[in-house]
Amino acid sequence: MGIIKASVSEQGKGQFNDGEIMENKPIGFPQDGGKMSPYSNLVYWAHAWTDVGSTIGEHPHQGFEIMSFVLKGDLEHYDSKQDRWSPLNTGDAQIIRAGNGISHSEKMNKGAHMFQIWLDPDLTNSMYEPASYDDYAAADIAMVEQEGYKVKIYAGEGGTMRLETEGVSIKEYSFEAGTHKLDASVESVYSIFQLEGKSKLGAGGDSTSLEEGDFAKVDQSDVLTIECDKPGKYFIIESPLRPSYRTYSEMQA
Repeated sequence: MGIIKASVSEQGKGQFNDGEIMENKPIGFPQDGGKMSPYSNLVYWAHAWTDVGSTIGEHPHQGFEIMSFVLKGDLEHYDSKQDRWSPLNTGDAQIIRAGNGISHSEKMNKGAHMFQIWLDPDLTNSMYEPASYDDYAAADIAMVEQEGYKVKIYAGEGGTMRLETEGVSIKEYSFEAGTHKLDASVESVYSIFQLEGKSKLGAGGDSTSLEEGDFAKVDQSDVLTIECDKPGKYFIIESPLRPSYRTYSEMQA
């Protein structure tokens, strides 16, 4: 399949509180519009930000694993499991394993940017499990250095976060200028968000240019090639090409 790109203009859109919080959605629901639909066990991906600060009121979830990653600034989170507000700062992450039911609320402070990403851990099982919640401080996220780049490992082998969803790894790459090659698997899907800078992404004989805020889906490739004229950052989720269970996206097809 190679590469499917969704530029910022091709992504779904959303907002809260009359535009106090704005969203681009690389992977959204049908009502959000946008080029991408859920795939693999990746259900939803939103980049949210606020220039003024605002609160998303308390609302319920079931079944999914819902992750938040603070990209800039800070926010506060409340959920019915811990029954208190918790601060989250730049580089911090959190996960709600929604299980048989939990409700939560988020307060994004002025200037905050975040990802909210939903995973499907097999709803036929997870809907009957008790809900749980974890915060992960930026200082505790695993970090490794390779020649030409650094890798922050949120989840997967060597990662810090505990996920129930099978076959998922989540990493943030900080690249120096130059050409970089990352090993990949033809049995995986790679969901790539250009956090900073510009690049040329190559995979499976295909290539595309990415700018800040652009998104790409790559599958059936054994190597990813990234060319950067200047330093840049990628946020990459690896997930199974074919999960071992019937996924939410298949149920909706």
